[in-house]
Amino acid sequence: MLNMFFFILMFFVGLITFSLKRKHLLLMLLSMEYLIISLYILLFMYLSIYDYEFYFSMMFLVFCVCESVLGLSILVSLIRTHGNDFFYSLNMLC
Repeated sequence: MLNMFFFILMFFVGLITFSLKRKHLLLMLLSMEYLIISLYILLFMYLSIYDYEFYFSMMFLVFCVCESVLGLSILVSLIRTHGNDFFYSLNMLC
């Protein structure tokens, strides 16, 4: 039970980091991956406690990888067009 509390605390630390680092896209993507890892560990522990199948955890990982690839492609296109990942330097009119 202490392990669950540790990973829930890990999730909330990731949420705080995500909300504080909202200016840079790369730091937001890293904190989102941290959140995904903590959620995956919580899901895996929950499924192992109640002896459920782990098929859902595989589906969760597939969707998380797709989300990560989409975020990295947005980051690459942002850096190619504007030169950095700082949100406040973007001009939304062009």
